[in-house]
Amino acid sequence: MKKPHDQLDGFPKEEVRSAIRTGIMQAEEHMDMPRSGRSKGRRKIMYAFGSVAAAFAILVGSSYFSPALASSLSQIPIIGSVFGNSDLLILKEAQKNGLTTAIGETQTVDGISVTLDEILYDQNNITIGLYIESEEALDEHYFGAGMDFTIDGKHPMMASGSYGEDILSTTIRTAIQEINVTKELPDAFELGLILYGENGETWYFSTPIEKISDIRTIPINHSQTVDGLELTVTELKISQTGASLSMEVSDEETDFDLSRGLYMEFLMVDQNGNEIEGLSGGVTGELVKDKIMYTSNKHFDPIDEHVTELTITPHLEFPLSGGGVESANGKEKVLELKLDSLKPVEFKSFKVEIP
Repeated sequence: MKKPHDQLDGFPKEEVRSAIRTGIMQAEEHMDMPRSGRSKGRRKIMYAFGSVAAAFAILVGSSYFSPALASSLSQIPIIGSVFGNSDLLILKEAQKNGLTTAIGETQTVDGISVTLDEILYDQNNITIGLYIESEEALDEHYFGAGMDFTIDGKHPMMASGSYGEDILSTTIRTAIQEINVTKELPDAFELGLILYGENGETWYFSTPIEKISDIRTIPINHSQTVDGLELTVTELKISQTGASLSMEVSDEETDFDLSRGLYMEFLMVDQNGNEIEGLSGGVTGELVKDKIMYTSNKHFDPIDEHVTELTITPHLEFPLSGGGVESANGKEKVLELKLDSLKPVEFKSFKVEIP
């Protein structure tokens, strides 16, 4: 385990080293044992987080995976298996092309082993894969909204992202966490990760990460204003792992409960009418004077090398249900989604040439 950051000087190093050794031995034993009794359903727990002005949290949904996927998941915890078994094309392609960093570090606390499996740092965000196994059954939301994180020992002022779990059984689950920081990050830095359990357990990891190379940036600087929403799309970034649109939205509405800028999404199609599948992306919102300012990087699947032009259509995508949390000056306020008060807006499409 690498050296902890300053704010964790009291962290019990020797106990953690002992727990890591125990966790590794347990993981090796479990790899040799057949697994059975896995649930055929999975539940994803998604959240978005931010600081200074607002944090939006806890959207819950469910889905199912095939017996074939369940069979492949039984090979975990082989290092690199969390991304490999994900249904996200970006993660599969990144692993296939050797763009991810395998970690394979395990820590065991009170009978719960957490493995930091692998990490991807591209132009979109930082994506982290976890494998979790417990000696006893875990509650569905045992790890809450995922990990806290630091960048070179410091907490970023503005960040967003998501955390999702695949619950394979009452004692086994995998998790994928995405981190998107609004401020431009260095190409390489020390990433600190802290996961908290429901009963106060703490798992701490620290590892150096480096951004992938060969990222193309295409300036856009397209703006339009509709019904109090001012949208600016600043640039498009393309790499082997996918594409991302950087956007800013200014909303004249100052009540987060009624604000629509949070729900900005984009439809992207190439010159032949083929849609580039969108993966959304975390959003941060900040009340600045008499407006709410949102920033986000919207993520998309990889773009084929033969694509020469994209048509991009902004639109608002309201959830069917949900809510959130507003955080200001250290105080939190539960937000209720007022769907009846959210009116749709029609934006114009615009084109981007791919050189």
